[in-house]
Amino acid sequence: MTDPSALSGELAVGDELSVVFARMSGLLLSRESMTSALALVTSLAADTVPGAFGCGVSLLDERGRRTSAGASDPRVEQADSLQYQFDQGPCLAAWAQQAVVRVEDTAAETRWPRWASAAAATGLRSALSAPLVTGGSRLGAIKVYGDRPGVFDVRAEDLLVRFGAQASVLLANMQAYEGAQELSEGLKQALLSRDVIGTAKGILMARDGVDADTAFGMLVSVSQRQNVKLREVAQGIVAATARRRR
Repeated sequence: MTDPSALSGELAVGDELSVVFARMSGLLLSRESMTSALALVTSLAADTVPGAFGCGVSLLDERGRRTSAGASDPRVEQADSLQYQFDQGPCLAAWAQQAVVRVEDTAAETRWPRWASAAAATGLRSALSAPLVTGGSRLGAIKVYGDRPGVFDVRAEDLLVRFGAQASVLLANMQAYEGAQELSEGLKQALLSRDVIGTAKGILMARDGVDADTAFGMLVSVSQRQNVKLREVAQGIVAATARRRR
């Protein structure tokens, strides 16, 4: 028979997380930046997980190198930096093992001695890390820290895992959105370059009576000789022609 108190607790957790998830979804719809997304995720996680005074998120590439990071507290940022300085720690382990990692007491932790000793010196005494995964892709890890030993339990693990699952969707979508923006900007610049180069070729063809291939070769020759981009050479020719026509 289901324990009514356990069911009540589960519903309370669900209600609490639903509000958090709604705020994260709202951020995606507002098309904020990745920096804003990381700030919101770390702030909400620190408020959601019992015993946490701060949260950090690290987005990693396939080699475990940070591509983006956010922290809700300077000590959290310092603890995260120490993991990369020593190349060891619970966050990196959670990402590599794709599992929740709990540190009961940094002062007694033996799995990552260099990191644990340095983290304890900052006043961080406990930690809980969970991987960020979506669509089979490992994005990074989310972690919360406590300033007392043993503040995180099984319930905290469950909360962080559920929180991390939703945060993964948000952050993956933010990455895709920013990537699309960069691609769009790159395509726009490529089209502009093509247009200005085409205009410069036309000017040389009309001025010197050469064909398109020869005109393009003339642009390339100037680009190599002056060690400047082909687009800049073309822009110079177009601008000079425009000035003469005034």
